[in-house]
Amino acid sequence: YNSTYIQGVGMGSLTDSLATMKHRVFEQRDLSMGELLDVLATDFEDNERLRRELATEAPAWGNDDDRADETARRIFESYFDALDGRPNTRGGKYRVNLLPTTVHIYFGEITGALPNGRKAGVPLSEGISPTQGADTSGPTAVLKSAAKIDHSRTGGTLLNMKFSPDVLEGADLEKFIALIRAYFRMGGHHVQFNVTDADTLRAAQREPEKYRNLIVRVAGYSDYFADVGRELQDEIISRTEFEEVG
Repeated sequence: YNSTYIQGVGMGSLTDSLATMKHRVFEQRDLSMGELLDVLATDFEDNERLRRELATEAPAWGNDDDRADETARRIFESYFDALDGRPNTRGGKYRVNLLPTTVHIYFGEITGALPNGRKAGVPLSEGISPTQGADTSGPTAVLKSAAKIDHSRTGGTLLNMKFSPDVLEGADLEKFIALIRAYFRMGGHHVQFNVTDADTLRAAQREPEKYRNLIVRVAGYSDYFADVGRELQDEIISRTEFEEVG
């Protein structure tokens, strides 16, 4: 009970930012570090085309791409080595978690633009989930990326995924069950799901009184969608919506 858990926030945002810098500045060499820092300082003002390139053309966490996933693994190892086992002020030790609940909203508000194309003030990625919308290779790729860090050395990890309701009908339900079991066989710790579509969530924003019973999985807990606040609603909507299992 004397242990103190330090919550890691924005694994996907940090991974993608470092992977993007490596890709554009050090490998392709078509963007200097000075140029990158300049556009970040101005929050991509008059550089929307470059922002979109950075957001879509570099390796990204959640796609089973070792160019990004190795970066995530190194981030985790550095984070773990810096904190785990160090004495705290209560006679215990510091440990690490990667399940920051909703603080990715607040931390995003006070964080400037990032090299992965994220603009200043936008929510960071949550838990160990990929950057919102950057996981473009399907749910299996997300789980394979997430399993490349050592969950057993944490006090917990948090992975959110969103599926279209059509996915969990018929034969796809069995595939969905197999997907979850495979993740745990690979060493995953925790995964949770929203089964809804963006159109329904946007309708609930417009007319909350008609959707009072709509419950969503937020980040380690569930809540009524109408009660979670506009910024968190927008973040849930922005998460990738998978339309098939595989």
